[in-house]
Amino acid sequence: MQIERLTQATATACLGDLIDLLEDAVASGASIGFLPPLAPGEAEEYWRGVIDALASNHRVLLIARDGASIAGTVQLDYAVRRNASHRAEVMKLMVHQSARRRGIGQALMEEAARIARHDGRTLLVLDTRAGDPSERLYQRLGYQTAGTIPGYARSASGELHSTVILYRHLL
Repeated sequence: MQIERLTQATATACLGDLIDLLEDAVASGASIGFLPPLAPGEAEEYWRGVIDALASNHRVLLIARDGASIAGTVQLDYAVRRNASHRAEVMKLMVHQSARRRGIGQALMEEAARIARHDGRTLLVLDTRAGDPSERLYQRLGYQTAGTIPGYARSASGELHSTVILYRHLL
């Protein structure tokens, strides 16, 4: 497995694989802001927005390759206001169903933290659905729970789920 930081050009070249990864994550019930089934073009529209955001230097897009295919991805969104220039939001950690339970999510998160620290960020924040395996992963990586918001996100069944807000200081 190899982790790469994508640019606008390299992300555009990977667009098809990124779309496939998002579709797989949504179909498997991942709580990443989308509900199945995705509308036609919805995944492409999302990734094109991410690719546009890469031009600002406030977004970082990492992928994990397993051979030639993309097995996972995660993003950092750097806060831009002066009073927030020390923090970043971790967004959309996704690992393809066929590549789960092999340490890819952990490797992506560790590389995201390394890059954030290198770029002068000392605080990472994220949210996840309460009780998901991702919550345990984040806690193992040193993230602390800031709080829980009941009924924050809707699932495909229509049920409302709590979301946990987590943070990690990078020292």
